[in-house]
Amino acid sequence: MARTKIVIMGAAGRDFHNFNCLYRDNEAYEVVAFTATQIPDIEGRVYPQELAGSLYPDGIPIVAEEEIESLVKENNIDEVWFSYSDVEHTYVMNLASKVIGWGAHFGVCSATKTMVASTKPLIAITAVRTGVGKSQTTRYVSRVLKAMGKKVVAIRHPMPYGDLAKQACQRFETYEDLDRHQCTIEEREEYEPHIDNGFIVYAGVDYEMILREAEKEADVILWDGGNNDTPFYKPDLHMTLVDPHRPGHELTYYPGETNLRISHLLIVNKVNTAEADKIEQVLENCRTANPDARVIQCRSVVTTDQPELIKGKKALVVEDGPTLTHGGMTYGAGWFAAKDAGAAEIVDCKPYAVGTILETYKKYPNSGQILPAMGYGEQQVRDLETTINNTPADVVVEGTPIDLSRIITINKPIANVAYELEEVDPGVIEEMVTAVVD
Repeated sequence: MARTKIVIMGAAGRDFHNFNCLYRDNEAYEVVAFTATQIPDIEGRVYPQELAGSLYPDGIPIVAEEEIESLVKENNIDEVWFSYSDVEHTYVMNLASKVIGWGAHFGVCSATKTMVASTKPLIAITAVRTGVGKSQTTRYVSRVLKAMGKKVVAIRHPMPYGDLAKQACQRFETYEDLDRHQCTIEEREEYEPHIDNGFIVYAGVDYEMILREAEKEADVILWDGGNNDTPFYKPDLHMTLVDPHRPGHELTYYPGETNLRISHLLIVNKVNTAEADKIEQVLENCRTANPDARVIQCRSVVTTDQPELIKGKKALVVEDGPTLTHGGMTYGAGWFAAKDAGAAEIVDCKPYAVGTILETYKKYPNSGQILPAMGYGEQQVRDLETTINNTPADVVVEGTPIDLSRIITINKPIANVAYELEEVDPGVIEEMVTAVVD
């Protein structure tokens, strides 16, 4: 019997996980290719035989998404499976309309059928959009568990931008581990805060292998989700962050709406900086979409280590890259910190941007005056450094979760920004965590 020929559309993360769960060693299917988008320079690689399995002795090619039409037509593809996150529902269906017109079926994979079960209590933290506050919530829950005397291991959504075979299962406990694995800025932004809090982080490509390794040294597993993707693991407690700065997005973005509908706890974050009517709008959407979930409100409390460097000065604000790019935001914690500290001016660095950073502004004009800390490769890191140093500002207000000075040399003083979760009515998160762990 002929094998069903498929293409998996992805962005170096969920696509690989869906393959591992559904198609690896499945003789009924032939995965002809992965396509890649969202992340710069991740196409042109091969999903290696070590990960793809015995049915793919030469691995599986990863090509740019722009090649999808020729892939479908020239290879008589039967099915195309959409496998990446944080896109509008209309974006998904526009792609579906094209694929169906080219003669293939189009689909999205089940969230629950691609969840791996753990032998340990597992708490998943996800969101309806990128940049809502997953990482600060993960840190908050980690501290709750640590106070209970539990050993916590965080498993982070994949960001395998290098050698996929070497990145199958990665463990991070120290900054030296980050250097050894040649982590990008985007990876460091997610891993460093956990390391700073004394927690071990796992990530990589093969998430069943990763889970089994993490279980060996954990009392509790924390799934720290990426973008607005659904969990890779079956959670005993599933929390989803909802953003009142982007009201309505909880019902119009894929697959964030799925998280909204399947979670046990919905957290409306950033209520200290959002407008009251927008908070009420997302609260009502939460109650309607998932009446069985508990819904709470939280603040995202922003602090600056040296506000005196900002007051009355011209400030260059640097924010988390994905929040400003496919997250669609025009500001973040750094922007609020600069305003609160009394910056005389937030400097627009676009006239001084170079290379890949200039290209980022062209692709994501929503970034406005704020500089997204892009660093998916060496060239982007160099361009980021040059852009910062070219910009005529008195101070850099760093709203990223890491200390950029560990990565690049900056010719200006830096005011570092931190942001932490705070429950409006304390105790609900601890109560729900305790119920699944004790």
